[in-house]
Amino acid sequence: MRALQIDRIGSPLAAVTLPDPQPRPGEVQVRVEAAGICRSDVHYRSGHRRIPGVPLVPGHEVAGVVAAIGDGVPASRIGERVCLHYLVICGRCAACRRGAEQFCEVGQMIGLDRQGGYAEAIVVPAVNAVPIPDGVSTEAAAVMMCSTATVLHALRRAGMRPGETVAVLGAGGLGISAVQLAAALGAGRVFAVDVNPTKLAAAERLGAIPVDGRGDVASELRAGGGADIALELVGIADLMRLGVASLNPGGRAVAVGITHEEFGLDPFRDLVLAERSIVGSADHLLAEVHEVLQMAAAGRIDPGVAITARVPLEAAAVNRAMDRLEGFGDDIRTVITAAGEG
Repeated sequence: MRALQIDRIGSPLAAVTLPDPQPRPGEVQVRVEAAGICRSDVHYRSGHRRIPGVPLVPGHEVAGVVAAIGDGVPASRIGERVCLHYLVICGRCAACRRGAEQFCEVGQMIGLDRQGGYAEAIVVPAVNAVPIPDGVSTEAAAVMMCSTATVLHALRRAGMRPGETVAVLGAGGLGISAVQLAAALGAGRVFAVDVNPTKLAAAERLGAIPVDGRGDVASELRAGGGADIALELVGIADLMRLGVASLNPGGRAVAVGITHEEFGLDPFRDLVLAERSIVGSADHLLAEVHEVLQMAAAGRIDPGVAITARVPLEAAAVNRAMDRLEGFGDDIRTVITAAGEG
């Protein structure tokens, strides 16, 4: 099969031909029809986020059709449209038993610890291949596997309550999902902060109040009533500081984006005096994947609106898309598809 892989940190993805992966007992082989390009993949390519090793086929926003099954998997699953929950877990360790599957003692993430979706086919445990409901496109289901489910988990970590104000810091793939999910879960108001006018306009079309990230963001948010929840989705220390500074008493700032930068705070002034909290949010749960798919099927959210570009499974096209994402370009979510450019 054709695939794209990281051969060397800091270098473009390379086109390779690999053996078709074969399903073992309890697994399915999925013919990939859509794979979202996430900022995490850019971090893996650049080395900003350490990876276990190379070569690595990235891609953790994946959807397609079940093409083959291993022993113990019902034959009825062949031909099923599925999207892939990217955390492969044991289901037996202490973390899994307490419902914290992201911290499975032997867990693996597709596109990081095992082969990802920048390929024509992929093998995963059958439980990770989640049926796509009617009315949800394969492309939309693919991007929901990270951007949408991860944001739902972050809002849950923040303990969001109906009527609260949410500030979305970064209006990219995760941010566009955050605007929709916050509204669907009953937010009173949603602010979207970004330096890119195209992305701000997209968020505004979805009902968010746009805030130019090049201005005095914290002052503007406070003048607008402040935020009860601030979601930092990009991985920029300054944004996290702004998020905390914009919080109302009792507010919660949630760190989601990948960064190695530290952000300095005065614990008494910034946290204690107003009982603000800082919360970390890692990945999401399989149950949350099912939940966002049902929300999309019911029309409560439309993650497909985040898809602004499509590229073929070709090294040059995918590397260009990753370069644009790394440079904070206008694309919100680019999807690798069999149909190619669009």
